[in-house]
Amino acid sequence: MSRCAVPTPTLADSVRLDDDGVHVLDRRVFPFEHRWVHARTVEEVARSIEEMVTQSSGPYFAVLWGLVLAARDAEGLPPETARTRVAEASARLIATRPTNDQPRKAAAFVLEAIAEADDVAAAALQGARAGDADYRRRCREMGRAGAALLDHGARVLTHCWGDLYLLGLVEALLEQGKQPEFVCTETRPYLQGARLTAESLAEMGVPTTLVTDGMPASLMREGRVDALVTASDRITMDGSVVNKVGTLQLATAARAFGVPFHALCHAPDPRTTSGSQVPIEYRDGQEVLHTLGRRSASDKVTGLYPAFDVTDPHLVTSVITDRGAFTPAELHRYWS
Repeated sequence: MSRCAVPTPTLADSVRLDDDGVHVLDRRVFPFEHRWVHARTVEEVARSIEEMVTQSSGPYFAVLWGLVLAARDAEGLPPETARTRVAEASARLIATRPTNDQPRKAAAFVLEAIAEADDVAAAALQGARAGDADYRRRCREMGRAGAALLDHGARVLTHCWGDLYLLGLVEALLEQGKQPEFVCTETRPYLQGARLTAESLAEMGVPTTLVTDGMPASLMREGRVDALVTASDRITMDGSVVNKVGTLQLATAARAFGVPFHALCHAPDPRTTSGSQVPIEYRDGQEVLHTLGRRSASDKVTGLYPAFDVTDPHLVTSVITDRGAFTPAELHRYWS
């Protein structure tokens, strides 16, 4: 199957820059509505990330285009002042998702591009476009590395919405004619797996089954899962996988039932040696008490929402990067 024959799902292009600002497809209502949120300022872009209008790969692109807005707003100012404004905007945008290291990487593309520039706005746009192209290229390379580890007809369990990480893998599997099947967890409280993952895989023509978050261990014991594959918000140098909360329990079940766990990641974060160093974002517990905007528990109940968890290296079979797959013990070779 040629690459162009693989359908491109809607969410592959869900954050867009235009002359009037940044337009973000609202993932809180997708796929029932295709509603775009218009962010005219850096602060509005930041809030779109914090309020879950976009997530997964979305914040990376929102940071890129948000910094272009910051540079545009600084047009007419001395270049040094404009660069300072963009740097201040980058700090605000990076802080929106403290667990994930991709917003920092996005900002680095723009900040490096404007470092010596007189025309800061033009340089910021050039840097953002380079960051966009780099991210998509690395997802394709990572996908090919991951596809090499999966057999024809593999039944793959995934958790939450891996966005372009997962799409790169699926695209490579389809190009190689491997005909995968996917099982998606619903991923409470936002049901990203049900609304985003399952919908996007179905758009790509992949057989997809949705299960609740509590079912995967039973499926593994029955032999109905060949591999657990997730994206990651960050992977540390010891091979700890930081991802959507619930990944740890899936990896634990996978180890118990002999199912390999592969984590997708462009590159391990060279600044963190272990999972204990990664700040875990706690979201408002009220979000756990609601499903699709409706309260699902009485007002006598409180909610707790650590949005991410850390899966220990001994539970990880391989970390799949844009330079190939590594065991946790080998991961240091990525940067050597």
